Amino acid sequence: MPNLPFPALLSQLLLGLVNGSFYAILSLGLAVIFGLLNVINFAHGALFMMGAVLTWMGLNYFNISYWAMLVLAPVIAGLFGMLTERLLLRWIYKLDHLYGLLLTLGITLLIEGVFRSVYGVSGLPYDTPDALQGATDLGFMILPNYRAWVVVASLSICFTTWFVIEKTRLGAYLRAGTENPRLVEAFGVNVPLMITLTYGFGVALAAFAGVLAAPVIQVSPLMGQNLIIVVFAIVVIGGMGSIMGAILTGLGLGVIEGLTKVVYPEASSTVVFVVMVIVLLIRPTGLFGKEK
Repeated sequence: MPNLPFPALLSQLLLGLVNGSFYAILSLGLAVIFGLLNVINFAHGALFMMGAVLTWMGLNYFNISYWAMLVLAPVIAGLFGMLTERLLLRWIYKLDHLYGLLLTLGITLLIEGVFRSVYGVSGLPYDTPDALQGATDLGFMILPNYRAWVVVASLSICFTTWFVIEKTRLGAYLRAGTENPRLVEAFGVNVPLMITLTYGFGVALAAFAGVLAAPVIQVSPLMGQNLIIVVFAIVVIGGMGSIMGAILTGLGLGVIEGLTKVVYPEASSTVVFVVMVIVLLIRPTGLFGKEK
């Protein structure tokens, strides 16, 4: 292990937290969709990419600012998700998980194919917003202001979502609607509409992460391909469908990945999967998953 000074170690931990923030919000969207709809949404990476590309399009075609696209891109992607749920996903809820996986894989190929045919595979540059340019001297490192914003925005969205789903009446209706829809409908709740809105919200979370990533990761129609595999692993480690598990595991694995880059850089791309294997051997339902 390299003899890393303590300030440098702290800086690496903080950079890992930035990456973990992206993992957390993407894992959260996957966990919401699986936990409440019982669908493995393989299209999540493509929807993350859609949010980033929509942000680039908004600026370059319509001169729409980053701050406006932070709202518009998730709304547009969420509407697309709601349409997808209404037309396609609603027919496979009672079938095996494999059908949902294959359907969302097909949606992924369709979305990526459309954007790739228009923009190719080369990166599309997107500058950091003026208000977030520059950096702050923390003493042990120089932290870019935009990366600090990514952490704050991601954690705010993640824990607000957890609170709404786990601690409010709306969240109780959502959970009950997936377990016993007839009972919830007896209370006058439109369960099909609630399910559609839930899927749209999960998609909007992916697009929101894409907007945050646009100034950090070069925007490309293929930017979500590798990321989605890591995010799936994180959701499995945290426990399929566990909201808090997705958030905490995403943050923790980001930090572990950052430290691995210092200790043994060659293993940084595989450490998440090593952790997944170890966790599943010890606890097959994941760290926060419920035993059936």
